[in-house]
Amino acid sequence: MAEDLDSYDMKILRALVRDGRMSWRSLADDIGLSLTPTLRRVRRLEEEGYIEGYSAHLDEKRLMGAMSAFVSVTLERQVEEVLARFEQRVTALPEVMSCFLMSGGADYTLRVVVRDLDHYQQLLSKLTRIPGVAHIQSSFALKSVIRRRGPEL
Repeated sequence: MAEDLDSYDMKILRALVRDGRMSWRSLADDIGLSLTPTLRRVRRLEEEGYIEGYSAHLDEKRLMGAMSAFVSVTLERQVEEVLARFEQRVTALPEVMSCFLMSGGADYTLRVVVRDLDHYQQLLSKLTRIPGVAHIQSSFALKSVIRRRGPEL
């Protein structure tokens, strides 16, 4: 847990969230340790799962589209085979940026990105053809207020 991390570990995590491509030397300078102990700490943070990997942040608007929507999906039945089939099918849709199994009214909430309403209608047609889908409700995002790359440390 985070309580097992000291101030240097937290500095490493903050620095890598800001810039995951920074050189190890820059990281060491940034946190105030020499290179060897910095690398040792990074490797330990990776091995213990605090750092899951490194990736590029891509521009969704340029690659997929400028419209974000949150789609609530209710299934006819919440049995394992229906859930598994839905998850498998939705994973194959490139417009789906994230999918969450939910408590409450809807079974799943998806965050999707599309070019325009025609593209959304095409996606909606694919979603409604997934066996077991009973109801879909969508809300379009008007503005992104916060998009964090990781937890605030």
